[in-house]
Amino acid sequence: MKPKIALVYLFFVVFLSSCVNTRITSSWKEPDTKINISKLNKVLVVALFKNETTRHKAEDYMVSYLNGKGVVSYDYLNEKFNRENEAAIHTKIKADGFDGAITMRLIDINNEKSYTPGTNYVYPSYYRTFGGYYYQYWNNYNTPGSYITTKVYTVETHIYSIKEDKMIWTGLTETTNPDGFDNMTKEITEVVYKQMIKEGFITKK
Repeated sequence: MKPKIALVYLFFVVFLSSCVNTRITSSWKEPDTKINISKLNKVLVVALFKNETTRHKAEDYMVSYLNGKGVVSYDYLNEKFNRENEAAIHTKIKADGFDGAITMRLIDINNEKSYTPGTNYVYPSYYRTFGGYYYQYWNNYNTPGSYITTKVYTVETHIYSIKEDKMIWTGLTETTNPDGFDNMTKEITEVVYKQMIKEGFITKK
């Protein structure tokens, strides 16, 4: 392989391996329900991740799509908030003027192994002396195959109507080999937003 071709090939492989791949695997919305972002008052955004920094960044990403109507949970659900009473949670959020809430949560990490076969090389036919003799007993050599582990992250996103106290949209995403958790949540937010636009669930105007 020529040096320039080899360099281009190497760049292409590295580029593909570093790409994040997020896709919607399923979604559901309340029939005949549409949300006009411009007419909303406030939307509570909640990312349920163990790492605090990741939670904050995920909520910031989601809020950026809400045209100034989003409120991050790390500011609102502070230590003074009563998390022990379900009815009290709903009453307070509704009393504080929230129209809805968006949640994002990691529900599964799956390790998938795939096998890449090795390449088999056959010696040229003109090996007829000692090499040809040896070749009768060991007539090829192999580049061994390898196993590649792929990590797939499954995240669920829900949207709730606070006024009606029910879920009105839900979706599952799968992200393959993300380049960092922050990049993954950013891409999930974008993919989910585009899906809801595509379904006609939300509009900007």
